[in-house]
Amino acid sequence: MTSLSVYHESSADQPNKVLTHLEDIASTLAEVGVHFERWQAVMPLVPGCSDEQVLAAYRPQVEQLMSERGYAAVDVLSMSDEHPDQAELHTRFLGEQRQAADQVRFFVVGSGLFNLHIDDYVYAVLCEKGDLIALPAGTRQWFDMGEHPHFVMIRLSSAADGWEGELTGDDIASRFPRLDD
Repeated sequence: MTSLSVYHESSADQPNKVLTHLEDIASTLAEVGVHFERWQAVMPLVPGCSDEQVLAAYRPQVEQLMSERGYAAVDVLSMSDEHPDQAELHTRFLGEQRQAADQVRFFVVGSGLFNLHIDDYVYAVLCEKGDLIALPAGTRQWFDMGEHPHFVMIRLSSAADGWEGELTGDDIASRFPRLDD
């Protein structure tokens, strides 16, 4: 179930609030400049479909976002235990980083935990199938795909080459609950 846990950065053991209703999650994140919504596929997807089939299923929504918000790049990231770079990517995504460009992540299949470090708070957003989260450039964040990842995600960026974030050097991600906790 999609959820949002809001923590003060000094108290990783106890969230200030936990939300599970889409409207509450979206409005709470909107207050800090993060867009959150749920999408429905226009056409059904089958297990093992190609990146092109994934993008085709969401083409109208993706094209609308690209034209309205000026996104320059789109791709599909599929992750499972069998992915050859799974361990390296898991470790890299767990470090707090800032993206230089606006970013969108949409979960076609599976789930993952986005942690957003905004001002003195950490917003832990458990995203699942159908969830879209849009992060403004400069948002400090880390992503936990879990020890046994399983997801397909459409990614959009306002920069044509903008998938890599810059690590902040803050160890805050190590102090907060992980996806598998």
